Amino acid sequence: MKYYTYPAVLTIAGSDSGGGAGIQADLKTFSALGCFGTSAITAITVQNTRGVTGIHSVPPEIVKGQIKAVMEDIKPAAIKIGMVHSPELVQAIAEQLRQYPVPVVLDPVMVATSGDKLIQDETIQLLQQVLFPLAKVVTPNLDEAQILSGLSIRNVDEMQVAAQKILQTGCGAVLLKGGHLPGPRLYDVFLPQNGHLQVFESEFIQSQNTHGTGCTLSSAIAAYLALGLPLQQAITQARDYVHQAIDQGKDVKTGAGHGPLNHFFHPQPLQKHELE
Repeated sequence: MKYYTYPAVLTIAGSDSGGGAGIQADLKTFSALGCFGTSAITAITVQNTRGVTGIHSVPPEIVKGQIKAVMEDIKPAAIKIGMVHSPELVQAIAEQLRQYPVPVVLDPVMVATSGDKLIQDETIQLLQQVLFPLAKVVTPNLDEAQILSGLSIRNVDEMQVAAQKILQTGCGAVLLKGGHLPGPRLYDVFLPQNGHLQVFESEFIQSQNTHGTGCTLSSAIAAYLALGLPLQQAITQARDYVHQAIDQGKDVKTGAGHGPLNHFFHPQPLQKHELE
């Protein structure tokens, strides 16, 4: 009798009670792209489409335990890291991940779509020092990139300068997302270590439903890495997935604020890989 396995992905992130971002968006994305999702929850947020009103941190030892339990049994092929809002959690996650040679997609979540701050100030420097060097790619948006680089970013040229500065933290690559720049087109800047800078371009979609866009993109990249795609191709396909998820969800009303994407506009079956 033949046995099979599914490509698994681990998300290390916060829970969004509104279901549009964080762990919930990550698991939806993994499932939609044909992967088996697992999780290590770093925090429980009190959140809906209108904003965040509370954050309850999960103890670092419990977060480490979740990661170990998943990595030693299910053995995910890729990891996505989202909201890590305290220095203790940064250290705990870094200590655990150093044991596993698995590609890491790090989304340095600092500010929610609603504008609410989700990370402690003293965490930012430590995040760059101990978690960025473990990441295959980090995916800051404009607000996060300005915090990380200390630079003002108003156009694509300044995005490129900021990406170069963030790359000096030792991460494998930077995907700087330009979705907050005004204009009819969207631009993302991709810069790998010892590689060529690339500017991705796409059409801007007018929508109120953009909550969880960054979470979805980073988890989609991780899913495609788990499916065996090289990084640049994983980013290309993840951007296309997010673009379609925004487009297919733009006319849906969920809550009174920023609604979620349509993660399941074209779900893929779980991919079965034969065990040797």
